[in-house]
Amino acid sequence: MPKVSYVVDLSDKERVKLLNIVNKGKATAKRILHANILLAADINNPNKASSPVIAERFHVHRQTVQTVRKTYATQSLEAALDRKKRTKPPIDPKLTGDVEARIIAICCSNPPPGFERWTLRLVAEEAVKLEIVPTISHTSVGRILKNEFQPHLKKCWCIPADQNAAFVACMEDVLAVYTRPFNPSIPVICMDEKPCQLLDEARKPIPAAPGSVRKEDNEYIRKGTCSLFLFTEPLGGWRRCDASERRTKQDWAEQVRILLEEDYPDCEKVVLVMDNLNTHNISALYERFPASHAFRLSQRLEIHHTPKHGSWLNIAEIELSALTTQCLGRRIPTIEMMDREVKSWATQRNYNQKSVDWQFDVTDARCKLKHLYPVISTN
Repeated sequence: MPKVSYVVDLSDKERVKLLNIVNKGKATAKRILHANILLAADINNPNKASSPVIAERFHVHRQTVQTVRKTYATQSLEAALDRKKRTKPPIDPKLTGDVEARIIAICCSNPPPGFERWTLRLVAEEAVKLEIVPTISHTSVGRILKNEFQPHLKKCWCIPADQNAAFVACMEDVLAVYTRPFNPSIPVICMDEKPCQLLDEARKPIPAAPGSVRKEDNEYIRKGTCSLFLFTEPLGGWRRCDASERRTKQDWAEQVRILLEEDYPDCEKVVLVMDNLNTHNISALYERFPASHAFRLSQRLEIHHTPKHGSWLNIAEIELSALTTQCLGRRIPTIEMMDREVKSWATQRNYNQKSVDWQFDVTDARCKLKHLYPVISTN
């Protein structure tokens, strides 16, 4: 059967419309292409071209040109310009709201034996096993969660029991201390400790260069541990950090002596906020120094302990977080080097007068942490 050649005979009105589409360039790429094909195939065009020439000119298949011509000749101009309308009914979605809810419920349950947490592939397998859906891929599970629920992540928390009078008493005591006005003769000092591991390089690292990052071997050499003692005066923009081999009562007592006799020798009293470890008490001074010396030191101390599960109330933890981020994210092999590095860090922050602007007070606690306060019976 001979191939039918469809004639494109544009009226003046149609030609103007097609020229506007091509020249203005505001239509879709497909619509502009079809307009160009029709203009090139128009029998009234002095430069009329054949279908093979038009196909080569606009880098399309010859059948595309033939289809546009046929649609124009048998239907209309608009039909030739636009994509073919979809006639099939829409497919019912497999992932309905009920299915999504049941898949999210899987993520909220305990993972199967042998696994620490749910993964997208595990969730997909479980959904099929429970006959929630016939089949589903892990990518579809990811689209359901939409990054709003991430089963591979977890957060650790430290929350006391509700109606905890002991926690509330210590918390309000510490918060009241933080609201005291700045007094150089009675400074408020926060203290905390941090254990650190000493690590050495198994192989010498390759330093960074233009276009190349620093490279270090995954293997390292353990060199023991040490403990960091950090003291900070939030209102004064001051902190001191020392590295010690241990953190016994004697070590804490020596750090307190340095605080009172070297850091603040002229202050009549020092207010010390710290957590309630068994090493953090006045008896440690008597185990480290003669009774007369220990008594003089204890009389200059006003100690306030943060509550159990309330380490966030210790401002020194904020400083330790900055120290960890800015100084300790590397391998430090010896306690001597550790001591030099943390002291240099503290000196620089003291020079820059970095301070902590604590905003949480007793009024905020009684509102935001209301569940921690005991319910007083009116009977």
